[in-house]
Amino acid sequence: MSAPRLTVVGNPENRRVRLYAEATARAGLPAPHVVPWLDVLTGAAPRVAGDVVRIDSPGENAAVDRILRGAAAPERVEGTARWYRRFLAAVRSVADAMDPGARLLTDPDDLAVVFDKRRCHAVLHAAGVPVPESPTSGGADPVRSWDDVRRTGLRRFFVKPAHGSSASGVLAVEAAGPGRVRATTSVELAPDGALFNSLRVRRYTDETQIGAIVDTLAPDGLHVERWFPKASRHGRAADLRVVVVAGRATHAVLRTSGSPMTNLHLGGTRGDLDAVRAAIGPERWAQALSVCERAAACFPRTLCVGVDLLPGIGWRRFAVGEVNAFGDLLPGLTGLAGGGAEGLDTYDAQVAAVLRGAYGETRRV
Repeated sequence: MSAPRLTVVGNPENRRVRLYAEATARAGLPAPHVVPWLDVLTGAAPRVAGDVVRIDSPGENAAVDRILRGAAAPERVEGTARWYRRFLAAVRSVADAMDPGARLLTDPDDLAVVFDKRRCHAVLHAAGVPVPESPTSGGADPVRSWDDVRRTGLRRFFVKPAHGSSASGVLAVEAAGPGRVRATTSVELAPDGALFNSLRVRRYTDETQIGAIVDTLAPDGLHVERWFPKASRHGRAADLRVVVVAGRATHAVLRTSGSPMTNLHLGGTRGDLDAVRAAIGPERWAQALSVCERAAACFPRTLCVGVDLLPGIGWRRFAVGEVNAFGDLLPGLTGLAGGGAEGLDTYDAQVAAVLRGAYGETRRV
């Protein structure tokens, strides 16, 4: 059998595309054909040739971001609803332009759910996957303002842009009573009311400012969920990013932070996963991975997802915080023992799955 012709839709200069190409080379495959997102978005990519097509992140490219989000600068938080609509339209155009019989490794309909936190939360909940309680998932009344958020009655909760990523625009809120509110976030509120992403997590205690941030984000859509009390490691909040490839949990990173946001670009650090596994024991570790695999099973036509797993206090229970379509960027991380990807990084594992035909229910166009 001849080797499949691989194509990547991505930003050619991006490390994601480079890492995937390096994985294909290690597998003895020709370099994948790269279709730039900029060409897709400007109509310069009329056909997408290849037997297997990988959709990669359109992020970290200013020109692509301007087209997807409009005139807003890349560092601005607003514009996620426009980004969502234009990105999904672009993905569907890729699917329509593929060679007959080609396989798409990320399903457009799955992406539509994953990139809407309200819908994703509802799909996971309906499938019996544990998730934090939310008054906004599924068909619940939308939250259109800070006043709507306050009316939920939640005391400790997260407010998230429905179509955001990388903790952009996320607020971790603690409300003790009228006028006694604290929000932890990476959002920088400018004097003119504009919102900017920052690499510094900050705290707001002025409810007027917190309300202004939420009211500015609300037109793009908001997801609100109850604060899930997470386990800690050496006094730092802890959670896990678990990569699931072809239905199996293959890679995991323990993330710890002194703030509620454990994202590595916001000051989170990689913890000692082996120590945690030894401490909680094989039964609870298997339970943790099972929750992630059940979450990924909600998207059977997508080869790989990254699951943000929230461990409860004492590591006795687990909930899924988010599912990430592009959650595989974990350079240098090799597979979990017993996960079927020992010695392989996340990209190697996906290439290996393609070679053995482990597409699950990946859609054939």
